[in-house]
Amino acid sequence: MDLKLTGRTVLITGGSRGIGFACAEAFAAEGCTVHIASRSKESLEAARDKIRSRHNVPVEIHVADLSKGDIARSLVEAVSHADILVNNAGAIPRGDLLAMTEPKWREAWELKVFGYINATRAMLEKMYARKKGAVVNIIGLAGESYSYDYVAGTMANAGLMAFTRAVGSKSVDQGVRVVAINPPATRTDRMLTLLRHTAQQQFGDAERWPELTKHMPFGRAAEPEEVADLAVFLASDRASYISGVVMTLDGGQAARR
Repeated sequence: MDLKLTGRTVLITGGSRGIGFACAEAFAAEGCTVHIASRSKESLEAARDKIRSRHNVPVEIHVADLSKGDIARSLVEAVSHADILVNNAGAIPRGDLLAMTEPKWREAWELKVFGYINATRAMLEKMYARKKGAVVNIIGLAGESYSYDYVAGTMANAGLMAFTRAVGSKSVDQGVRVVAINPPATRTDRMLTLLRHTAQQQFGDAERWPELTKHMPFGRAAEPEEVADLAVFLASDRASYISGVVMTLDGGQAARR
């Protein structure tokens, strides 16, 4: 299926690793010019080199701390011509209500919540003027499958789901779509590090980590590429009547709890 994305420009926050990097590769494979942003210049350069070695498309990097509103706005200004924005930057630590202190909670939300809000607001101003564009928010399953031990993440994700639905319900009046994806636990480097640590503690062997995913749908975690494939489709003209919607990509996990 031709997704008709060749020649378009995408900006991906948190695009140097994990789901963000998988999205960058997937858009590059469709012929898009790719802009990736994150805090680490080193990881951005490595990601850029990998994508350029595999795909014949322009790839630009942007060192940016999206928890700072002015930086988020400056980033969007630098890539104001982008046809697609993928909000992905953010990692909220686990912890219950007592463990998550106010400073820790606020710091996490500055990136995952306000980073999404600020980047979306700034980009929508550009897209509204052109009467076209798409925003894809990578959120997380905790927004609909609540966890007391991940209370800050549960609240942030639930809020971003509501944000997507509210903004996406009216952005269509300006020719712009806003959608979101809720992935579950996904096999990123960060997740593998945690699984190996847990396997070492439980089994005395870090390489037995796959045993910790047997309870998941299909007996495994989701792959970053599976999330990226959905993001590319939702950003494409093939999804031209989808807006204000949150797509759950979890193998039925939330429904069977």
